[in-house]
Amino acid sequence: MKKVSIIIPVYNAEQYIATTVESVLLQTYKNIEVLIIDDGSPDQSIQICQQFNDSRIQIIRQENQGVSAARNTGIKMAQGEFIAFLDADDLWLPQKLAIHVQHLSANPTLGMSFGRVEFMNFDGTPTGQYSNPCFKDLTSKKLYEENPAVTPSNAVIRRVALQQVGGFDLDLSGFADAELFLRVCCHGWQVEGIDKVLVLYRTNLGGMSSQLYRMEEEWSRVNSKVQAYAPELVKTHYNHAKALLLRYLARRTLRLHLSSEIGINFMNRALRSEWKLIFKEPRRTLLTLLAVYSRYFIPNLNMSKL
Repeated sequence: MKKVSIIIPVYNAEQYIATTVESVLLQTYKNIEVLIIDDGSPDQSIQICQQFNDSRIQIIRQENQGVSAARNTGIKMAQGEFIAFLDADDLWLPQKLAIHVQHLSANPTLGMSFGRVEFMNFDGTPTGQYSNPCFKDLTSKKLYEENPAVTPSNAVIRRVALQQVGGFDLDLSGFADAELFLRVCCHGWQVEGIDKVLVLYRTNLGGMSSQLYRMEEEWSRVNSKVQAYAPELVKTHYNHAKALLLRYLARRTLRLHLSSEIGINFMNRALRSEWKLIFKEPRRTLLTLLAVYSRYFIPNLNMSKL
């Protein structure tokens, strides 16, 4: 039975870490090691982790260096053939690892496996929203344009693939996972999804507009990284990828209940980046366009479910 290494970076997660670790220990697939990386957490998170009496759990301490560095520490320590990542506030459904191990074992060219995500509010209540990505025939173009896994908590990666491509880029934060997944694909590994909900992803809707602009800035840094190993990808598909990002940020303004002017700004710039987006992806583009402008003219309209 192949071992799976589970890497959980921990920093200020005392409110959620117990249920997160429990969701790992309840996995139907039992040959695991759980690497909890204490990234200099100042709260009671690690004391809570120490209460679990399970020999498969290791707690590794380091000074605070950020989540990407914590994940990379886990990668270096991992002994499993497959490596799974789990953020300290997310949850796995019990069959997740068993399904991924079967998926990866049956496909030796498969470098990364992921499933569908169910979104929950930060208090753990369901939102009724699910990820609906492309699962098959994923090319570097598709991974450059959008992150089908949504979150690191959804990815299970073959350790040899991570050894080949390196770990998470320490210069990136929010897009570090998407860039790593793209790198796996660009190095010749297949990336494929499973059409089953396997992760409960806790979303923080308490952000401010400045966070969305920082996401746009970081996306530009991602492009400079990708330019180094896949320059033709950036040259050929930059405008379309930028348009998709800006459309996504426009939708986020609806979920965050931000000013309609911010949403309109993102959506207008998306169409300036590639106006053909209306014809290439008419449903999502027109719905987003309608939503952001409707909120401008009808301020009390609730379209946060878009």
